[in-house]
Amino acid sequence: MTEAIWLRSPAAVFTGPTVDASAGIVICGDKIVELVASGCTPTTAYDSAVDLGGSVVLPGLINTHHHFYQTLTRCVPDALNKRLFPWLQSLYLVWQHLDAEMLSIATEIAGLELMLSGATTIADHHYVFPQGLEHAIDIQVEAIGKLGCRALLTRGSMSLGQEQGGLPPQSVVQNEQEILKDSERVVDKYHQDIEGAMLQIALAPCSPFSVSKSLMKDTASLAAEKNVLLHTHLAETEDENSFCVREYGARPLDYLEECGWLQNRTWLAHGIHFDSDEIRRLGEANVGIAHCPSSNMLLGSGTCPSLELIEAGCRFGLAVDGSASNDCSNLAQEARQSLLQQRLRYGADAITAEMVLDWATRGSASLLHRSDIGEIAIGKQADLAVFNLDEIRFSGAGDPIAAIVTCGAHRAERVMVAGEWLIENTQHRMVQEQELTRQHRTLAKKIQSR
Repeated sequence: MTEAIWLRSPAAVFTGPTVDASAGIVICGDKIVELVASGCTPTTAYDSAVDLGGSVVLPGLINTHHHFYQTLTRCVPDALNKRLFPWLQSLYLVWQHLDAEMLSIATEIAGLELMLSGATTIADHHYVFPQGLEHAIDIQVEAIGKLGCRALLTRGSMSLGQEQGGLPPQSVVQNEQEILKDSERVVDKYHQDIEGAMLQIALAPCSPFSVSKSLMKDTASLAAEKNVLLHTHLAETEDENSFCVREYGARPLDYLEECGWLQNRTWLAHGIHFDSDEIRRLGEANVGIAHCPSSNMLLGSGTCPSLELIEAGCRFGLAVDGSASNDCSNLAQEARQSLLQQRLRYGADAITAEMVLDWATRGSASLLHRSDIGEIAIGKQADLAVFNLDEIRFSGAGDPIAAIVTCGAHRAERVMVAGEWLIENTQHRMVQEQELTRQHRTLAKKIQSR
């Protein structure tokens, strides 16, 4: 029989303003079955109880955009202090040496780092396929399987190398037939279109300036046929806008629409440099935006117009972006960065801790078209992040929920996915963090020295 567990007496539970779960949460199997109000005990029969006194319980955080392989190239000297395009040109020379072992370890360590920060669902955008790494998504699936979290892996692509006027060297691009064939293969093999899915696949050309117009259109058609999502970078920098106007005679969003991508199936990374009419069109199409504040600040790309996008009707979530432009994979920390950055744009009274936590949970779930995760509510999947307030950084904090963001929560005490504790006492139950880090450092030195 399935065991029911009462997670009792937390310092606070992030449920929303009208829901009281002050006395805890009852989990049965992989779902939340009861929220226990202040002063009450469960009406559901339970088999055991876990005391969460002194801790804040959040829905599992959901990361919506990353490049796991980039954990191998944090703070590469040749790429420091550069804008996006020259930064990419410097790093492509390193990334072309990526191999299967490197990708596997990089994926595992990125996923672990995210989970330790409270993430239970992680999305990756992998688009670098040098020779010998044609089955990159299969490698990632195996690596993620060691962690036990939910994942959405995107089959990225680049078909325009430097010989065709693109940014990357020819060694990391593929022909379009190969891309489409493998895209169909990985969707058919791995995508789970069910409630409670642990693994899903989306299709994700790297950017409008790294693939042809025909590949953009064919990818959209394939996604519609297979009922999977679409993802790409868009409007990250003004340089990108200028490039698209120069090469295609259109701004990035106009080009995206020409390719059949201005639709609810699409979510975009960054989404900074849109004008008011473009924001209106994005909202009308219910396009999703993955907000990446740390990366945007590190590369000096700009500030995402979050409130305008949300008001227009866009779905809006949070992401850490790649570890070469962040340079970490901590989603709790990203929530704080978003709070600070967005307050510079809108003011201290317009952006709250609760708002950015909602972006990192319910909002991010909406980007991935997941209605079963992202909230602590009856019937939702039992994905939880528990942060202990006994750390020195929280000492003296009056509002526990605000403290998670403004005091800088960094590492979760516990993480539950589908009703199973995967992280306890800040350590993953199945992964040896120190040994994994040792392997990762060795491979990072290897790829950076080639």
